[in-house]
Amino acid sequence: MNDPLKIDGPTLISFSGGRTSGYMLWRFLQANNGLPEEAIVCFSNTGKEDEKTLEFVRDCEKQWNVPITWLEWRDGEPKFEVVTFETASRDGEPFSALNRKRKYLPNSMARYCTIELKILTAQRYLTSIGWSEWDNFVGIRADEPRRVAKIRANPIEKKGVEKVMPLALAGISKHDIENFWKTQPFNLNLPMINGTTFHGNCDLCYLKGGKQLLSLIKEKPSRALWWIKEEEWAKTITKDKNSNGIKFRPSEGAYADMMNYAQNQQDMFANPEDDEGIACFCGD
Repeated sequence: MNDPLKIDGPTLISFSGGRTSGYMLWRFLQANNGLPEEAIVCFSNTGKEDEKTLEFVRDCEKQWNVPITWLEWRDGEPKFEVVTFETASRDGEPFSALNRKRKYLPNSMARYCTIELKILTAQRYLTSIGWSEWDNFVGIRADEPRRVAKIRANPIEKKGVEKVMPLALAGISKHDIENFWKTQPFNLNLPMINGTTFHGNCDLCYLKGGKQLLSLIKEKPSRALWWIKEEEWAKTITKDKNSNGIKFRPSEGAYADMMNYAQNQQDMFANPEDDEGIACFCGD
């Protein structure tokens, strides 16, 4: 049986900064005896990832001796900038700039943040260096059936670009990922609960479950400040206070309400792992 991580043409490895995509990168390096000339690893930073996520990306670079291209969205051509661990944004600057460009906030029905900050940013970078066709390896596991089904139904990302899920093809589950990282000399220093890293991706992503968000805010209230600031800004630019564009979670409470609730409740955060969020393609 052919190894689904072995490549024969231009390939983008989309590295989200999580354990799953980190494992995918390691398997990719094993299958191809290192990083082939026709492969590029990209990490697209939104500025709202946990510092430990950034440290993990840096550690993968160093431990495995693999170059990772760090990218951020920018307003104005070419709409991206190559950054480093040291220069990467850490207070949501690219995300804030994109919100102001759009003049409203993303939500579960309009997820422009993932599309612009991650997917299109990587595409623009590859186009700028002369790529026109490539496979895009994404870290989606076999035990994520909804995400697998969505990509299988629409694998073409743009003309000449196809999403590939090598871990799903290899039958890899979150337990395989967890067991792998237990054997490594380094790891992502964020808690894992039943194979899931709730602290991953954007720290208080609006697609996370309500209990997860409240638990994360209670653990570290300062996490909510950027999200509150963005919702306060959105209210100042629209006359329609019922508009979906003024809250990240239009049918739920504002982040200021969640912060207030989290700081005043003591016993409602049990079992955040039972609180399922909405599947996002930022990765794990």
